[in-house]
Amino acid sequence: MKKILIATLFTAFIFQGAFAQKTNKVIMDTVLHRDVMVGVCTRKGLEQGLFSQWFYNQYNRYHPDTSLINTISGKINKTRITIVFGSWCGDSKMQVGRFYKVLDEAGYKYPTKIIAVTRSLKAGDTNISWLHIRRIPTFIINYRGKEIGRIVESPKVSLEADLATILKKVR
Repeated sequence: MKKILIATLFTAFIFQGAFAQKTNKVIMDTVLHRDVMVGVCTRKGLEQGLFSQWFYNQYNRYHPDTSLINTISGKINKTRITIVFGSWCGDSKMQVGRFYKVLDEAGYKYPTKIIAVTRSLKAGDTNISWLHIRRIPTFIINYRGKEIGRIVESPKVSLEADLATILKKVR
């Protein structure tokens, strides 16, 4: 019985790894003639290697409004966040690092779901059609399993101000 249990767990572990989607996948964009990320990513994938320069450039230069950060910090951890961006996109290069600065200063403790798209707004093997992405970057804020707001392309006021407005819906 013990051998069967161990064999079953081992098989499940092997199959899980075999079908797991690769994160931080980089492909060559044949039109742009440069490497771009596609599919599911991690923050570490942005902080290291090819994309770290633009990530840290904006992260380090951005100084969010402290009073708005205090407003955000009371509610941000009740939400889950998805980021859809393009590593080739100027707006994404500007806003993603800044958005993480806001999250860090507000004390956000959960990992964000990060999805990189091509210029045709496709995410490789990851189907994101249900997200209805039209422009990037798109920061999607979910509360209790439902979307309560988005910041699309560029903030209306600032990332922290727009986020504070969205978070007014959180109880």
